[in-house]
Amino acid sequence: MDLRVKHRVPEVAGILTVVSLALVFGAALGTIPKTLLPQAPSWVLNAIPLVNAIISGLAILIIGAGWYWIRAGQIKRHRAAMLSGVMLFATFLILYLYKVALQGPTPFAGPEVIRQFVYLPLLSIHILLAIICVPLLYYVLLLAVTRPIHEIPQTRHPRIGRIAASLWLVSFALGLIVYLLLYVVY
Repeated sequence: MDLRVKHRVPEVAGILTVVSLALVFGAALGTIPKTLLPQAPSWVLNAIPLVNAIISGLAILIIGAGWYWIRAGQIKRHRAAMLSGVMLFATFLILYLYKVALQGPTPFAGPEVIRQFVYLPLLSIHILLAIICVPLLYYVLLLAVTRPIHEIPQTRHPRIGRIAASLWLVSFALGLIVYLLLYVVY
């Protein structure tokens, strides 16, 4: 399996992206039947936004540390940080999609002018960056896990990884601002 994926990284990343985004849009658009999902108590569903905000904050710190460590030549720490970041992202996404599939998106309760000129632009950029990150993250992750460490610098992993990490950090930061606008400020 490893050798087959190693020589088909773009294709496998593409397939994983399509499947992942289909699940995301299926949950967000309400096409996933609620009866297929286990029903959590309301306190669990109500806790998900705060848990996801904490996950986002941790992910920002971990991705930043991973970026620092690769620049410092600490490859094992970089790898551990970035894999942890991916796991946090997956956890965030599973929790978010579970809540949205069961309850739908949280409506913005603030003033309409803030909704139109602050909240919706921030949310749109956050979502767009998150969507763009998915194939990039799959690509760099697959390059990293299908090759020995000494081969990775000769791949597109360093270049694409810098782009993916930058977009990923901005997306997580905007997600925190969206959380604050939805659950703290308004």
